[in-house]
Amino acid sequence: MDTLTLGLIQLTAAPTPAENLRKTIPRIEEAAASGAKVVALQEMFTTRYFCIHQDPAHFDLAEPIPDGATTRELQAAAKRLGVVIVAPFFESRGSEVYHNTAAVIDADGTYLGKYRKAHIPQDPAFEEKFYFTPGDLGFPVWKTAHGNIGVLICWDQWFPEAARLANLAGADVLIYPTAIGWLPAEKAALGEAQHCAWETVQRGHAVANGCHVAAVNRVGVEGDTEFWGQSFVANPYGQVLARASAEREQVLVVECDLAGQREFRRIWPFLRDRRIDLYGGLSKCLLD
Repeated sequence: MDTLTLGLIQLTAAPTPAENLRKTIPRIEEAAASGAKVVALQEMFTTRYFCIHQDPAHFDLAEPIPDGATTRELQAAAKRLGVVIVAPFFESRGSEVYHNTAAVIDADGTYLGKYRKAHIPQDPAFEEKFYFTPGDLGFPVWKTAHGNIGVLICWDQWFPEAARLANLAGADVLIYPTAIGWLPAEKAALGEAQHCAWETVQRGHAVANGCHVAAVNRVGVEGDTEFWGQSFVANPYGQVLARASAEREQVLVVECDLAGQREFRRIWPFLRDRRIDLYGGLSKCLLD
């Protein structure tokens, strides 16, 4: 494959999973009609970002993957449209264990597997440790009908180790479904800097791993949190190929040059020049 066209679906959230699914499928259709072959949805696309508060009632929003209704409906859509779908939503594992998970569905409707968010944040208005058990599936890469994709979720964006492991497993594109935004008390002083850090670190993953990176964020205001949208795709040079709106819903369709990516890796061979014999300290605590 010399190219891969991504579709990023940036939306506001409706109150219920059924409403969000009904709202999302036409946007997947729109992306497919515009040429997208891999369609990525935002983090926890079936719900509002309920992690703003701790409330046990929200556990009722979770469903099993792949045996729930959302996975089945997306499998039917993927098969009908011939697209790969990356669908992150709230997973009920059983025994009252829950994960922030992305299901990966191939272009023929086959369920390929799932990624469970590995790094779980805990901040004001981001009370994720109350809801989510850390992922236990590592950093898999899926060989889909339309390319090799790795999926990481939101807070995973800040950790270069996760991006590198997915890249070493063969990912041509790293997809980061996201729910990130500003709090009112911080936006005036830190909003621009926070957004800069978020985008810059992911563009750095693209460069360091010689791959394309796609971040798909939600948009709108939920509680006091203003989600900043601005979903984007960066190439291996860290250049932003396209960026979505900060205020409105958008379907962003972006063509990735995989032939150029292979050439980048030949002339900037970071993976060749790694010194894995010196990196043993990464598995130890070096904070002393």
